[in-house]
Amino acid sequence: MKIALIGYGKMGKEIEKIAISRGHEINLLIDINNPGDLTIENLQKCDVAVEFTIPGSAVNNYFTCFEAGIPVVSGTTGWLDKKEEVYKKCTETNGTFFYGSNFSIGVNLFFEVNKKLAQLMAARNEYSAEMLEVHHTQKLDAPSGTAISLAEGIIKNLPQKNSWVNNKIPKESELNIKSERLGEVPGIHTVKYESEVDFLEITHSAKSRKGFAFGAVLAAEYCQKNTGILSMKNLLNI
Repeated sequence: MKIALIGYGKMGKEIEKIAISRGHEINLLIDINNPGDLTIENLQKCDVAVEFTIPGSAVNNYFTCFEAGIPVVSGTTGWLDKKEEVYKKCTETNGTFFYGSNFSIGVNLFFEVNKKLAQLMAARNEYSAEMLEVHHTQKLDAPSGTAISLAEGIIKNLPQKNSWVNNKIPKESELNIKSERLGEVPGIHTVKYESEVDFLEITHSAKSRKGFAFGAVLAAEYCQKNTGILSMKNLLNI
């Protein structure tokens, strides 16, 4: 599989290592030094694009991939206010778009545990819910895309909460997501339910970026036989 790797930061470098170890080839590499090389012509020499950049450039990158007619796998977060626009463009061009707020297999299983716990807590008004997410200081968006996905899973299944806020004193109907940026932390996400007598926590803690990168390469492989708007739910058959 010939991969266009768009974004060559720490995640991009990890994806490159895993892709090559699985027998794939990086046919096009785009970073801050050569954005002009992201052309339809260059992309059409590739089988799939893997995009890990920044919110400000992600959507334009997706559109270029759609116009080139190649699938795009993206883990960039912070652009979801334009989700409907991206999905519409993907559909109009008969494209394939695989988005994940987090490509870790463990995190995606954690999403399902989070939803189930929220369902169990729906009848337990004595418990209040909150979240904590901790990432490295280079992460630009807050809360993390993973934290937002977790919050959405809670809000859909816990009637006591109808929205989320970030680092604020919440109203009773709001779920507060506390965001911290520390050192080189790859990612820690904790959901906590607390009453007057006890508290219950579930946590996913990443040891490194390797799990995220491995999942992204699996997603790229999945796009070779599957089309449309895809997610880790499809890949993991959840």
